[in-house]
Amino acid sequence: MLSKIKEGEVYKVVTVFGRTFKLCYGYYEEYERQSRFNELVPIYPDFINNPVYTDDGLPIVTEMQPVCSEYDGDGKTEVCFGCRYFNRGEELFGTCLNINKRK
Repeated sequence: MLSKIKEGEVYKVVTVFGRTFKLCYGYYEEYERQSRFNELVPIYPDFINNPVYTDDGLPIVTEMQPVCSEYDGDGKTEVCFGCRYFNRGEELFGTCLNINKRK
């Protein structure tokens, strides 16, 4: 018998760019909780409202976070992954290499 994943349950603890993050299962939007078709997903940190930086001052971002005012891409995507400044790391994490975003 398979156990059902519960909201808030730890998905994984990840260390990237010298920082450790606990990823738990949940919903990004309240409306997702109300739909019977949506499943719990790993929730990544909100680096837009709570920025975190590497020791070198680079902002840590996620592939799927919305683009910022410094976005430089082909316009086909509205997430960091499509930006030329996105430096991919592990587990959907990356850093922004734009000099204007450095701390």
